[in-house]
Amino acid sequence: MTFGSRLRDAVEARGRLCVGIDPHPGLLDDWGLTDSVFGLERFAMSAVEACAGAAPVIKPQSAFFERHGSRGIAVLEKVVAGCRERGALVLLDVKRGDIGSTVQAYADAYLDPTSPLAVDAVTASPYLGIGSLDPLIDTALTHGGGVFVLALTSNPEGPQVQHAVTPDGRTVAAQVLDAVATRNADTDGHGSVGAVVGATIEPPADLGPESFDVDGPLLVPGIGAQGGTVEDVRRIFGPAARHVLPSSSREILAAGPDKGRLHDAVRRAAESFASLSSV
Repeated sequence: MTFGSRLRDAVEARGRLCVGIDPHPGLLDDWGLTDSVFGLERFAMSAVEACAGAAPVIKPQSAFFERHGSRGIAVLEKVVAGCRERGALVLLDVKRGDIGSTVQAYADAYLDPTSPLAVDAVTASPYLGIGSLDPLIDTALTHGGGVFVLALTSNPEGPQVQHAVTPDGRTVAAQVLDAVATRNADTDGHGSVGAVVGATIEPPADLGPESFDVDGPLLVPGIGAQGGTVEDVRRIFGPAARHVLPSSSREILAAGPDKGRLHDAVRRAAESFASLSSV
């Protein structure tokens, strides 16, 4: 099956939610854990055990594992395996973007099923030109994987690039969304190439709600602790909200280290977005 089809089935079975696993030092401390490989593994695997059986998608943030070196990457491999054992799709938040053989190497690392770090989908940055991601996207589609391309992010620096106007009079963000939609042509609305759009953005003037209907998933971070709400999703995306995969990290992880509370936090977050399926 394609990633788009697997994601559709997972959302129908478990609700509409992506749970981020972001083991940054502050959260480790909140859980009474040391900023060490031991603390990292306790944190990450507790989150997997509590959340991966309830959420359709788990999104580990690669940087917080990489900062611990090879032993941190070994923990990340355990996270990926643990999520799969519990039936969750794994979206690795790596935001890679490069050209030629280098971007192909990233594709081989994360999207080739023979790799020890193979996942279902990755995030990617298009700011070396959207065409620079072709090897990554082609590899994903060949192996039934997915790619979420950054389009409109909530960080205050984002508009410097994303709202910039190209020679044809359209914003960079609009061109990225168009390219994603082109990749999803003939997929019956369940494409495997998605876009990342923050829940607290203010879209540029050339992007209305219809612009976000890219026939593929919309990963929407910024839910919960960062201020994004169901009402924001409806306002920004309109009818395209049916494609939204809301992502929450800090608000859910703050319920730990108790696994029962973590599991309940996932359920509550998914229930709050259940109405989007009927948009």
